[in-house]
Amino acid sequence: MHRRALEGREKVLGKEHPDTLTSVGNLELVLRYQGRYEAAEEMNRRALEGHEKMLGKEHPSTLTSVSNPALVLKYQGKYEAAEEMNRRALEGGEKVLGKEHPSTLTSVGNLALVLQYQGRYEAAEEMNRRALEGRERVLGKEHPNTLTSVASMNKVGVALSCQGKYAEAENMHQETLALREKVLGKEHPLTLASMNGVGVALSRQGKYAEAENVHQETLALREKVLGKGHPLTLVSMNNLAGVLSSQGKYAETEKMHRETLALNEKVLGKEHPSTLANMSNLALTLKPKAATKRPSHY
Repeated sequence: MHRRALEGREKVLGKEHPDTLTSVGNLELVLRYQGRYEAAEEMNRRALEGHEKMLGKEHPSTLTSVSNPALVLKYQGKYEAAEEMNRRALEGGEKVLGKEHPSTLTSVGNLALVLQYQGRYEAAEEMNRRALEGRERVLGKEHPNTLTSVASMNKVGVALSCQGKYAEAENMHQETLALREKVLGKEHPLTLASMNGVGVALSRQGKYAEAENVHQETLALREKVLGKGHPLTLVSMNNLAGVLSSQGKYAETEKMHRETLALNEKVLGKEHPSTLANMSNLALTLKPKAATKRPSHY
């Protein structure tokens, strides 16, 4: 449907008309949700170049077009390039829209995510808190945009967890989960992100049985809502495998890791950081078996 709309607008309005570029953006969003990141990146670059040419580098629509490629670059594991694009979007948003404009705060959250993926957890927490506090101040704590923002309480919880502040992280994720279930519904993807955060925080505190239950539920809902091959579903599979391994359930762990690895290679590619991490996890799972297995010549 989006391709049809795009082709029609290209024919009638031309390739660089603002409405045509909107259709490019809509198609990119669909491709991104399908995990087709290379195709999405191509659409994003086309939209960005078109907006820069027609509207100028500091137009709000252009700044949005800067943010979108950054998201796709992040999903592809190209974190330095994603950081560069996010900083450009943030600086432009602060200059044109102001520091507390919702779009600027979204850019703050996007940058925080990239910093987190690079292991810069304190900086990520600082940026997430800035965005969260700004949204709560401007929109209110239970406003849907506060809860759906990439820089929500959930992301602050993730940053806390990455720094080893697991009890604080669990509390933050539990609070976010309750609010998102109330406002967005139990099956909303962002509610599931909060549920995943609770599972991770429980696991990090050694509460493996509780964590397993939470990850099982999150995985089942993500498969239902997003599909089995979606990158976030694969994250849930990997998290569940980790909890199973921590409980010594190695046969179940191996099965889950092998299934996750096959899907990661198919969806993300063999050299994506998540695929490589999954490969390493599978190897670690096989080690206990190798250690307990009697050598064949005995």
